[in-house]
Amino acid sequence: MREAYPNSLSIEQDHPSQTLDEPVLEEVIRHVLAAEDATLVHLSVVLTDHATVRRLNRSYLDHDYHTDVLSFSLRNETSASDSLVVEGEVYVDLDTARERCEEFSATFEREACRYVIHGLLHLLGYDDATESGQETMRRREDEYLQAVLSPSA
Repeated sequence: MREAYPNSLSIEQDHPSQTLDEPVLEEVIRHVLAAEDATLVHLSVVLTDHATVRRLNRSYLDHDYHTDVLSFSLRNETSASDSLVVEGEVYVDLDTARERCEEFSATFEREACRYVIHGLLHLLGYDDATESGQETMRRREDEYLQAVLSPSA
């Protein structure tokens, strides 16, 4: 992983009662970027709640429903040569992570980290619009979680 600027990564804890361990989250993010051989220009990760993510989903994507993560690329131009450059924002709904972690036999932290990875993969050009794309992203998420977090994390 290359970092274009000092302090290219920011993590904002914007949830009224839920938080994630920032050093762990930063380790997860940097691991994904290194494994994908990506250059980090700017990444802002916002850990927030149902209302914020739903408002963003409605305002920017015209989807009036809850979702676990939203990612927004801030790149002006996209070409094959810069597909491994990350410049964007990822909004994670920690309420969804808290509500659904047991469903997937995961801890809250692991489920929330999965959402961060998923949003980051979208910024790296992965697409889950098809079943094969979903499988590829799920496999990558599993690989990255296993590489960085213990099963109990």
